[in-house]
Amino acid sequence: MANVTFKNEPTTTSGDLPAVGEQLPDFTIVGTDLAEITPADFAGKRVVLNIFPSLDTGVCAASVREFNERATALDNTVVLGVSHDLPFAHDRFCSAEGIENVTAGSVFRSTFGEDYGLTLEGSPLKGLLARAVIVADEDGKVIYTQLVDEITTEPDYDAAVNALH
Repeated sequence: MANVTFKNEPTTTSGDLPAVGEQLPDFTIVGTDLAEITPADFAGKRVVLNIFPSLDTGVCAASVREFNERATALDNTVVLGVSHDLPFAHDRFCSAEGIENVTAGSVFRSTFGEDYGLTLEGSPLKGLLARAVIVADEDGKVIYTQLVDEITTEPDYDAAVNALH
């Protein structure tokens, strides 16, 4: 369990992020085409997981836009935007915003939040995912993590991208 805040009010997550040096835990999320997405789909590529509560918030939307822009300069890297938003919402957002460098994934029918220790246990966002970034190398080994302390703030984009260099 980890401690975070939402609008400066304390809450907790369901567990802890995978540790740097560990293998990225397996997951199954659902893409905008309703097909399942797993780490095996990105074998041999570096993976950036941008995890957030909902695209319907300004900070979450901003993080997807920012990672979309930064992804253009990242070789052999896939960026996944992961939330509880339905695949239809991800598709609508990505189409409206011109998001082409982020693969959108919904956890609406998976245990991703529990497996990654990111399900919020309190606050008005209870049940959604906390804001976090996890970066894995080509072998699926975790090389960077950030659980954002205050859910209403953006992640450290520079640190995430620098972990890839």
